[in-house]
Amino acid sequence: MLGTIVVISALSVVPPILIRYLVDDAIPNRDLALLSWLGAGMIAVPLVNAVLGTLQRWLSARAGEGIIFDLRRELFAHIQGMSLRFFTATRTGELISRINNDVVGAQQAVTGTFITIASNVISVVFILVVMLQAEWRLTLLAIAALPLFVLPARGVAKILRRVAEAQMEHNASMSAILQETFNVSGALLVKLFNRSVDEQVRFNAEAAAVRDLGVRRALIGRWFFAALGLVGAVGTAAVFWVGGWLVINGDLKIGVVVMFSALLAQLYGPLSALSNARVEFATSLVSFERVFEVIDLPQEIRQADGAVHLDHVEGAIRFSDVSFRYQSDGPEGLTQVKRFGRGATYEQSIPETAMVATREWAIERITFDVAPGELVALVGRSGAGKTTMSYLLPRIYDVTTGAIEIDGHDIRNLTLDTLADAIGVVTQESYLFHDSIAANLAYARPDATATEIEAATKAANIYDFIAGLPDGFETVVGERGYRLSGGEKQRLALARVILKDPRILILDEATSHLDSQSEALIQEALERVMYGRTSVVIAHRLSTILAADRILVIDGGRLVEQGNHRTLLEQGGLYADLFETQFRGEESQLSRGS
Repeated sequence: MLGTIVVISALSVVPPILIRYLVDDAIPNRDLALLSWLGAGMIAVPLVNAVLGTLQRWLSARAGEGIIFDLRRELFAHIQGMSLRFFTATRTGELISRINNDVVGAQQAVTGTFITIASNVISVVFILVVMLQAEWRLTLLAIAALPLFVLPARGVAKILRRVAEAQMEHNASMSAILQETFNVSGALLVKLFNRSVDEQVRFNAEAAAVRDLGVRRALIGRWFFAALGLVGAVGTAAVFWVGGWLVINGDLKIGVVVMFSALLAQLYGPLSALSNARVEFATSLVSFERVFEVIDLPQEIRQADGAVHLDHVEGAIRFSDVSFRYQSDGPEGLTQVKRFGRGATYEQSIPETAMVATREWAIERITFDVAPGELVALVGRSGAGKTTMSYLLPRIYDVTTGAIEIDGHDIRNLTLDTLADAIGVVTQESYLFHDSIAANLAYARPDATATEIEAATKAANIYDFIAGLPDGFETVVGERGYRLSGGEKQRLALARVILKDPRILILDEATSHLDSQSEALIQEALERVMYGRTSVVIAHRLSTILAADRILVIDGGRLVEQGNHRTLLEQGGLYADLFETQFRGEESQLSRGS
């Protein structure tokens, strides 16, 4: 691409040279042969330019689209490797804006601004060489205006950089609003609380800010170009006056002045473009910074060098003095890359209330063992830390202090593939992609056969329902699976885990919001899926607690009691209180049922 730029820039000075020879030699000497060659040259130059220009456009398009692809791939891969802490502190729309909009701005800096700078620099060099050869005095007069092109560009670049950065921030906020209100959950919330007008006002405010900043950006550029045009006009007039005076005095041929008149337009044009390129490059750097500041974010969950891969996992689990807090000691999400001024530190940019919050523990100094094949139930009040413990085992988060072991290995020293293969999780909210039932199930094991998928759905008590659908396994479940009921989604989630066939199972067994038929089907499926596996269940039902080999009672992030149902009731502690307030009515139902 640079090669084509050099050749095209060199060809740009050929027509003025041909005009000089036409005026000074071919016409005065009545040289028809030279006139023919000059005419042929005037045709050949644009023809070659057209061919090389097409080639340059193809090369720049390939480079530009390649840059977009590479940056998007790198951004996506890096963001996928971030811990859940990052996603809970970041608006999804902002991430989408970085991948969609900012990447394109960075690409434009390379394929647009870079090409402009390179071609104009080379053009200026060729033009100055030709002008110096023809008349050095006029050349010095022409370049005397050069400082007037350079000096204003610096100030304008700073202003436009700030405007461009603000515009990108508002664009990201606009994308975040779209993402929050256009997904099914957001749209439902807006409708339930009748907040459509308020959301419209919020979106309009961001869109208006983008509009106003765009107008300001355009006007700043327009006034800058007008100033450059005036400087170019003054320089051209000065060269014309001095050149004309030299011709009148017989010190210069008229062809040289004619050539200069053509070259001056080509000189001041690239000089103006170079001044503007500095401005464009400064604003394009904002896009680059917004892309690379995300790529440069440290990934909290990383595979250790020399990590151990286990081909077979028995399922022994050990929590050793484990403590964890959700807040980090510094900014989280994209706030880590916000600019607070040069030299600003994390402490300077974090409110004191946030620094206090970092000292709050979600779980604190928890120690227990789970034998292979054992069923352990986690019981406690809402917010006690049960779900947090279920996130630490598969390394959704890393422990703050202490260690978690599987089969005697610290999970931070195991490969991520080992953890992913060994652990299956069914969360309280069963998430499904906007795709077919078969595709959602195969997400656990892409190589699963149709027979294996059917067997998993039968084990999860969902096969008959799927078979009764018009499109069967090809039925599209809708955004987040909203076309299915809660019980159907949960049984599909169970089938997905059964298909994965992990040695360790983590379940958030929330069935209290389901009808009795769905609950019975899920409970039966749970018994099948937990059989022979190490299972850690956040228990919401007495039947699961009674079936557990051991009950761990969590309160305020601490393990306060452990044992079986009878032992814990006899102790008369927190478990006995929870049993009286939450499970006593269910016990009577179980007694009547038996």
